[in-house]
Amino acid sequence: MNEQITAILSQTTTKTRKIEQLLQLGLTRRQVADLVTNGNYGFVQNVYKKMLSRTVQTIPASIQLDYTFTRKFGIEIEAYNCTREKLASELRAAGINVAVEGYNHTTRNHWKLVTDSSLTGNNTFELVSPVLVGEAGLKELEKVCWVLEYCDVKVNDSCGLHIHMDAADFDLQTWKNLALSYKHLERVIDSFMPQSRRQNYYCKGLSSISTADIQAAQNINDLRAAFGNNRYRKVNLEAYARHRTVEFRQHSGTTNFTKMENWVRFLNGLITFAKSGIAANTSLENIPFLDEKQKLFYKLRTKKLAR
Repeated sequence: MNEQITAILSQTTTKTRKIEQLLQLGLTRRQVADLVTNGNYGFVQNVYKKMLSRTVQTIPASIQLDYTFTRKFGIEIEAYNCTREKLASELRAAGINVAVEGYNHTTRNHWKLVTDSSLTGNNTFELVSPVLVGEAGLKELEKVCWVLEYCDVKVNDSCGLHIHMDAADFDLQTWKNLALSYKHLERVIDSFMPQSRRQNYYCKGLSSISTADIQAAQNINDLRAAFGNNRYRKVNLEAYARHRTVEFRQHSGTTNFTKMENWVRFLNGLITFAKSGIAANTSLENIPFLDEKQKLFYKLRTKKLAR
């Protein structure tokens, strides 16, 4: 990082361009002001505002990020139409370690089938994973989805799919970048989510959260306060205190592995990108951390939901 900063400062270019590159590296505006403008924070702030209004990524194309999926994650599948006892039996027969339990938020070393009073339908349940890891975790999730399909498990508008991504390695700037990136991309994400997941009591949007409050946060608790200490957000920062994760609550309920996999990979890309910079307001085609296959999946999803 220090070498990159030195290289940027030594460039024969404008102050504005240097400021942009330093902000893209994840430096705070105060740090950049001290390095480039002799402490003129207002100048840096104006450059920053212009950057946020652009429809391009805020990480230079020359910086290559590794999106290999190795992160720990967890998943909560809300659904109905199968008793917990029957589903547990079929999951065990498929080699999945699972237990039927009462409502709780305790992380287990096994899958657990618990109750959830927010769900409607016959034989409702929430299936919660243990800590899963990267590609191996996705393979186990795929097996679970096969069993859900076999048992004719269903979802409705009361159901959601919640993903916990490991956040133990986040620094404060990563948290800020992640919050701002999701806020900037919220309109695009909404377009490939059903109407029931765009504005929902259990997954409130980020548009009402002040960008200034996010930027001003001095620690994770300040950032949680900017989110109203409310776990019912599309991005739930409250999960960090209990699980050392960040929870993404927006996805609609599903038993479809393809949908789950693409969303998990989307979130992995978002987090990887947030470790280096902020994704700006943009179109689906220009989201910098999606490959062409993922863009096609979400493009078709958007078109289907727009019918």
